Amino acid sequence: MPDVNAIFKAYDVRGKVGSELTPEVTGKIGQAFGSWLPEAGAVAVGRDMRPDSKELADALIAGLRAQGRTVWDIGEVTSDMIYFAVGSNNLAGGVMITASHNPGEYNGIKFCREGAKPVGEESGLFEVRDLAAANDFDSADVPGEIIEKDVVEAWVEHALAFIDTDKLTPLHIAVDAGNGMAGKIFPELEPYVPFEVEEMYFELDGSFPNHIANPLEPKNLVAVQAKIRELSCDAGVAFDGDGDRAVLLDELGEPLSGTVLTAILAEYFLKLVPGATILHNAICGRIVPETITRLGGTPVRTRVGHSFIKGEMRTHNALFAGEHSGHYYFKDNFMADSGLIAAVIGLYILSTSGKKLSELAAPYRLAYQQINETNFEVADKDAMLKKIAATFEGQESDWLDGLTVNFPDAWFNIRPSNTEALLRLNAEAKTPEELTQLVAKVTNLITEN
Repeated sequence: MPDVNAIFKAYDVRGKVGSELTPEVTGKIGQAFGSWLPEAGAVAVGRDMRPDSKELADALIAGLRAQGRTVWDIGEVTSDMIYFAVGSNNLAGGVMITASHNPGEYNGIKFCREGAKPVGEESGLFEVRDLAAANDFDSADVPGEIIEKDVVEAWVEHALAFIDTDKLTPLHIAVDAGNGMAGKIFPELEPYVPFEVEEMYFELDGSFPNHIANPLEPKNLVAVQAKIRELSCDAGVAFDGDGDRAVLLDELGEPLSGTVLTAILAEYFLKLVPGATILHNAICGRIVPETITRLGGTPVRTRVGHSFIKGEMRTHNALFAGEHSGHYYFKDNFMADSGLIAAVIGLYILSTSGKKLSELAAPYRLAYQQINETNFEVADKDAMLKKIAATFEGQESDWLDGLTVNFPDAWFNIRPSNTEALLRLNAEAKTPEELTQLVAKVTNLITEN
């Protein structure tokens, strides 16, 4: 059997199909998760559209049933629908077979426990790993049953509950599903909204024949940008492979960064619930906490990553949380993230504003200049971080998530990858010139011999 330890990452399981992730491995992981889950009860299992996802899901289901777990097979769904199925039906846990935006030769597994609580490196994932690696299980006397469930209609109703649908006005939008799971779910929403939708790559195809379903990569937005401009659409939406991330684009085809949409959504929620606590991760731009504070809310800065944020949302009873990477979390969605809910609210704000999306985004876009996250291959990540910290000694800094160094009108964060020999750089400044100088200084420190 392939090495189970190698495919467990900080937040989930990822591996190459056939060599690292096989039905045998997935079955053992199913047994381990069924044994580990703290609560008794059923487990929801969903999958994405990759060619091998059904085989892997069937093996995982068999593993869960071997431990006596009843399984809800909810079929091909977006990842956020697993969280919804678990939270809304008081299930013991949920599992999603997906590799999100990774290329077609990969697959993976995402987990949650009761209440859609996260299962990550600090919340049980490595315990599941160790159980699977030990491969020592006491199987149940009677296998658990399997029940097929359809949660699509309930999910769409839930997503629309975040807005007042009676106030929606017509929009013409282009939606790029990237041949991922949003191509199955978004059409279920369309009858309930007055939107003319240009459907792009809605055919489910885990080989990703048109482009990788990762909307954070600019090259993957070229097609939807062209469609927006060609048809003079009011906006666009691009989803990732498993549908839990969404990027909004304005009428000019320009994407709203995670920082910008977090600030816009924060304003929306603070008007609904004045004084609420809202979380943002360590690489969101300063306009996010500034907006939250200006509107009377309480901003809380967190580490990057869904398992950390979901835990912090419960600690702070936060109403909403946003990540610069395009993950958005909602208290009324069991503290879980959802690309569809974020897109629905963003389009609702546009629809009811009487403005163009570029006009809505402008105050947040123009406040600061921010680079796209830049990766550097580094053999000794810890040594490099210490070197950079020493160079900026005396400057305001923290180690919440990697190293963040603050200046009056700028900041940068450099943090290690959980899975690769990479350091990831994010930086922001008031002016392009200041940003260029700051990035050049940090880059030179990393690349010099």
